[in-house]
Amino acid sequence: MATNGQWITELVRDIPDYPTPGVTFRDITPLLGDADGFHRCISELVERFDGLEVDRVLGMEARGFIVAAPVAYCMNASFIPVRKAGKLPWAVVREEYSLEYGRDKLEMHRDAIHPGERILVVDDVLATGGTAEATCRLVEALGGSVVGLGFLLELGGLGGRERLAGHRIESLALY
Repeated sequence: MATNGQWITELVRDIPDYPTPGVTFRDITPLLGDADGFHRCISELVERFDGLEVDRVLGMEARGFIVAAPVAYCMNASFIPVRKAGKLPWAVVREEYSLEYGRDKLEMHRDAIHPGERILVVDDVLATGGTAEATCRLVEALGGSVVGLGFLLELGGLGGRERLAGHRIESLALY
């Protein structure tokens, strides 16, 4: 469950009408540029999943990479990048999904996950849950088990948490 996260919201810049009119983009660049804030968000995500057995941490392109890689390092787990279609150089599994403002495709290497592995999915923002849901389907298609999903920010009211029902979800700040 999301905590108050007031300290994070103070380090996130709101950009109205981006990428389309009516959408407010939550820019985490100021948070990443604050050494104490960046360290604290990684530490708090790791603490949320303390004691959970994790083999691999998965991060979605592109901001998810920034958060998931240090979480994987701190948890002594490997890191798996999930990319937009056409970016990976080898055999992939692909999943199409809906965004707040369109459709897209995600890919992951076919050998990134082995059956029975425990996977933690980490991204910067949980909005409608489309990207996270598609990522979970990729994990399950390769025989992995999603043991949790971690986010810096959660945009309440967009249905992401409900869309991912049945999964453990941890968010550091709720908008």
